[in-house]
Amino acid sequence: MTREHVTPPKDTSWLGFGAVLAAIGASICCVGPLLLLSLGIGGAWMSALTSMESIRPFFLILSLIFIGFGFRKLYLIPANCKAGEACAAYDVQHRQRLIFWIGSVLIMMLLAFPWYAPLFIE
Repeated sequence: MTREHVTPPKDTSWLGFGAVLAAIGASICCVGPLLLLSLGIGGAWMSALTSMESIRPFFLILSLIFIGFGFRKLYLIPANCKAGEACAAYDVQHRQRLIFWIGSVLIMMLLAFPWYAPLFIE
């Protein structure tokens, strides 16, 4: 009696969530105070958000690593899908790649926010 070893499908949704959270962490020093000021919320405690500038490079690199892992998963690693499975359909792959690129552009815009934030202050 032989038992076939079946590997469960790997859930890689954490790659996208990780990239978004790292991008938010990288831009919290600049986006946070601007967002709060635009909502009319102010105070001396907001200076604590700008003190996070020192850890921004860590989150920036972490965001780029997650985006790289997502790219690797979508384009470089061949899919282990059998014919008839949802992941083998062209529409599903196309939709995943489209969502990846839209998300990556939004993350890059969030990461670059400290460079174009002064345009909104004037």
